[in-house]
Amino acid sequence: MTGATDRDLADAANRLAVALLAGEWTLSSAESSTAGLIGHAITMVPGASRYYVGGVIAYSNLAKVLELGVPEDMIANHGAVSAEVADAMAEGVRSRFDTDLAVAVTGIAGPDADGSGKPVGLHFVAACRRGHPATVERHVFTRDREGNKAEAALAALELALREIDAG
Repeated sequence: MTGATDRDLADAANRLAVALLAGEWTLSSAESSTAGLIGHAITMVPGASRYYVGGVIAYSNLAKVLELGVPEDMIANHGAVSAEVADAMAEGVRSRFDTDLAVAVTGIAGPDADGSGKPVGLHFVAACRRGHPATVERHVFTRDREGNKAEAALAALELALREIDAG
C-alpha cells in the first residue's frame, strides 16, 4: 500500500514555492528517513534555487551529530526517532544554512523496526522559523516503506506551509 503520490508531493511543493517566494523566505531541509525525498520534491519546481538553499541527508546518528549538531546525549536519551531529535535537526540545518525556515524528518520507514520498541511508520516532522521555536508533529504512517517515506515528506511540506502562514 503506497502513501502520498508524486502528484501530492508536486502539488505541495508548488504551493510551498508560491508561499516562499511571496514572503521572500529561504528554506533548508534535514532528512533522515526520507533520505532526500523532500529536497527532491522541492527542486522539481522550476526556480527552486531562488528560495531553497540546500539540505542535509543525515541518515545515521553520526551524521545527525556531525552535520546538524544534534547532541549525542539527546540521541542516547530519546532515540534518533524522537521529537527532541527532529527539533534539533530543524534548528541545526536552519542555523547552518542561515535560512528563514527549515524542515526536518526522522522516522522508521519500515518494513523492520529499529529495535527501540517504537512502531514502524513512526515519524517526527519539525519546522523551524528564524527566531521561533520549532514546531514538531508526531505521525504514525501505516503504509509500506515507500509510502511511509512519501507521507513523511508530504507532512514536512505541509508543515512548512503552515509555518509560513503563522509567520
